Amino acid sequence: MLIRWLILTGAILVSAYLLEGIRVSGFFSALFAAAVLAGLNAFLRPVLFLLTLPITILTMGLFTLVINALMIKLASAVIPGFDVVGFWPAVAAALVISLVDWLVNRLMNGGPSGPPPRQGGGGPGTIIDLKDRGDNRWE
Repeated sequence: MLIRWLILTGAILVSAYLLEGIRVSGFFSALFAAAVLAGLNAFLRPVLFLLTLPITILTMGLFTLVINALMIKLASAVIPGFDVVGFWPAVAAALVISLVDWLVNRLMNGGPSGPPPRQGGGGPGTIIDLKDRGDNRWE
């Protein structure tokens, strides 16, 4: 959980560096913004997602960027030193934060296909190598 918090903090700092309408006064402002954003995403975002489910389906999921932008705007209203000026910079920040989070998750989970499968053991992700012994016998 601490690593995800630091990743979100880094994503906020990256978005502030890349985008003109996002201002972060320092690392601790970004750290607190990440904490508030995580709390909003945990409690308020699921409710907003359910309420806007029809429009999210109609836009094929793109409306979730608007929900994420609203969460960022709410966090900027609460945290001093974290300012988001306008709606479109919030949407761009939501996109940057989502891309950074996706990239880090992809790198942490073992690349494009995820972690390598295990040999033997019989659990999920296990590869069982069978050999044809003839007469419809497999071992």
